[in-house]
Amino acid sequence: DRSEYKEWAAQQEFLDWEGIALDRKGVKDQIDALSEELGELRRRSRQRRAAFEKAKQKYFNYLYKVNLDAWWVLDPVITVHPDEIFFECFSQDESSYGKLGCNYEVFGRIDEFSCGTTNIDYSQALYNEFQKIRTYKTTSLTVDPSGFDVKTQGEDDYREVKIDLPDTWVRGFLQVSSAMTLPARSFDLHPMDIYNFCMQLRRFKEKKGPRSMRYRLTPGEPVRVVFDPWGTEIVCSRSIYHGPQEEEIRVWGRRRIHILERLIPIAKRFTVHLLGRGLPSFYVADLGDMNFTLGLSGWSSNDWSTAGNFDLMAPRADVDDETKVRVFEALKAEWLATPDALAGKLGLNRDVVLGALGAYTQAGRGIYDLDK
Repeated sequence: DRSEYKEWAAQQEFLDWEGIALDRKGVKDQIDALSEELGELRRRSRQRRAAFEKAKQKYFNYLYKVNLDAWWVLDPVITVHPDEIFFECFSQDESSYGKLGCNYEVFGRIDEFSCGTTNIDYSQALYNEFQKIRTYKTTSLTVDPSGFDVKTQGEDDYREVKIDLPDTWVRGFLQVSSAMTLPARSFDLHPMDIYNFCMQLRRFKEKKGPRSMRYRLTPGEPVRVVFDPWGTEIVCSRSIYHGPQEEEIRVWGRRRIHILERLIPIAKRFTVHLLGRGLPSFYVADLGDMNFTLGLSGWSSNDWSTAGNFDLMAPRADVDDETKVRVFEALKAEWLATPDALAGKLGLNRDVVLGALGAYTQAGRGIYDLDK
């Protein structure tokens, strides 16, 4: 007969639930007390920060009226070029430059277009629209002088209007192009090498300096990278250096390479261009019909827009104005050309063509593309 056991079990279950209810009441009382305390702390915090928040809002109101360019967050520039469409932008501290280039092979249909550049506000809403892009959906992009439209299959149209280009952008692009023309040590890295770099920086947090990466380059051997201050060396066994001489190049601001993390699964390779110790570095991701260029200034506080003066470091050849105009008109007709091609077409010495192109790059009338 199990009736006595069942009666006892029912009583025990009742007691258990009664205990749980008491425990819950105790926990609820603790939560209520902590919530009340937290609310009081937040109220005090708001009270202490009230003067600061008021002054900050007053400053932004003043900035909006007096210097609108400084009020805008730097947003991407879209350029339609004969061989690709590309998007360029700077990070908020202007120490990192990014350029995403898309060959026209990635588009299923291209309507009639004309070349040009526009600048738009990269809002959270536009970011969300880009997140809707899928291989099984059709997405249409429309670029015109007044703005940028995105239409994803099954979704509503979205449009961002053109905004004025801040003066700091112009100087920043000038410095980036000028830096790209400087002599550099270039080599390829396997995507897993970039993954190992990011993993090292994710796993360890430095508490003291130096916070640098030292690229050890030896001809015919794998690229080696030492992470300070730990002295950890990562050997890039898949990436052989084919440069002319052995050297060590030290770069700072290394945590900015986390920008490349999302590209690791789809990148075929990363081409690294190092200008020298403490100088800018460029990472070009080969994404097939797309490419992404990440330009890092020498260190985080040495931004492209205000602190960089790489146009002064670039060589300035003595080329007469008539020759400069000839070279520029030839490039303008082709839109994209190598110095050798222009030299052959114009019957000029390659050094003369390079000097003319360098002058126009430093003047902001031409750009140098590391991916071409």
